[in-house]
Amino acid sequence: MVRIGLDVGGTGIQIGVVDEEGRILEKGSIVTRIDLPFAEQVAQMAACALDTLARSGHKLEEVVSIGAGVPGISQRDTGVVVYCPNMNWVHVPFREEFRKHIDRPVFIDNDATVAGLAESVTGVSAGTSSSVFLTLGTGVGGGIIIGGKVWSGAHGVGSEIGHMILELDGEPCTCGNHGCLERYCSATAIIRMAREQLKVHPGSAMMAMCHSDPAKMNAKIVFDAAKDGDEVALKVFRRYVRYLGQAISNVVNFFDPEIIVLGGGVSKAGSFLLDAVRAEVPKYILYKELPFARIEIASLGSDAGIIGAAMLQ
Repeated sequence: MVRIGLDVGGTGIQIGVVDEEGRILEKGSIVTRIDLPFAEQVAQMAACALDTLARSGHKLEEVVSIGAGVPGISQRDTGVVVYCPNMNWVHVPFREEFRKHIDRPVFIDNDATVAGLAESVTGVSAGTSSSVFLTLGTGVGGGIIIGGKVWSGAHGVGSEIGHMILELDGEPCTCGNHGCLERYCSATAIIRMAREQLKVHPGSAMMAMCHSDPAKMNAKIVFDAAKDGDEVALKVFRRYVRYLGQAISNVVNFFDPEIIVLGGGVSKAGSFLLDAVRAEVPKYILYKELPFARIEIASLGSDAGIIGAAMLQ
């Protein structure tokens, strides 16, 4: 028996056939077409899923279920995507529409949540009783797993960690609030802080690394310059680590998970980031006499979205 997972992104949709152990047997993909009506978008996803299934050598009757990770808010019980700005979806009946093409059980959840589920099934947090996944990319997403099951809250927004308020009256966020965690802990935040520093310190190595064009700044440049000892880059890096350490400690103090998993593009900094964060978090932990969540880098990379979506049930 197999499952099908869909990782729905703003530029592309990755689809995979996954076995019961979480191994991807075959992959397919289509370009995201937000110019198409919702029904046509779903029809293209279903067609790609069927093609990928055929190439895997499996038949439709072998498919246990189909899952989709969507960058937005979904209602797991109804199968309705409430809000997915990347796809221009607002209150769309994803499950109902998809089953017109493939009549199998269909499950949906937030994309960061399903990535966290994947890590808990076959990744770095496998075997743990509770985990929190943080995806550090353009924004900050979260996934909460308890006892091997996704926790999305009473209304489907339980893992929106990126929109906890970290700094009162702080940086404006795309959600309409100010001071959200993702305005300080995302790749976007690193880039903003680096550009601010370059205005004051144009002699930083970061300026040369972005070819004297701050518009070309990215998080990797900051990390690479910091590794090389550039003081301005280190200032940005330390500020970022301080914010991320505070954010993680907030999760630990409130939820007390067994493990915190860091994913997304920023996590590619690897041990350079991980070692600094592990040193920072204890400063803000409430019960210093007790053990607290270990912090790890995600291990599944871009496959996590497909695997986690397929494991939804």
